[in-house]
Amino acid sequence: MNLLDAAITLTLVMYGVAMIMATVRLFRGPRAQDRVVALDFIFLVALLTMLVLAIRYQSSTYFEAALLMAMFGFVSTAALAKFLLRGEVIE
Repeated sequence: MNLLDAAITLTLVMYGVAMIMATVRLFRGPRAQDRVVALDFIFLVALLTMLVLAIRYQSSTYFEAALLMAMFGFVSTAALAKFLLRGEVIE
């Protein structure tokens, strides 16, 4: 096992721990804003996991999927923020 494989494995383990901690915040979070931030963080860590897997397997398909995830993540975060501020998404 070379240094890159060890670094990728360690990174994936740390991302898993971060996702578990964010999931706890998602379910426990006292306010809706805390839950939205936790959900956005989980989405971001999933995106980063896709990019690390793209490096591990040397596949451009993972990069394309990560780009789509980033676009959908931005739109969903903006929609949730607007809903929390105004109570409606579409005026």
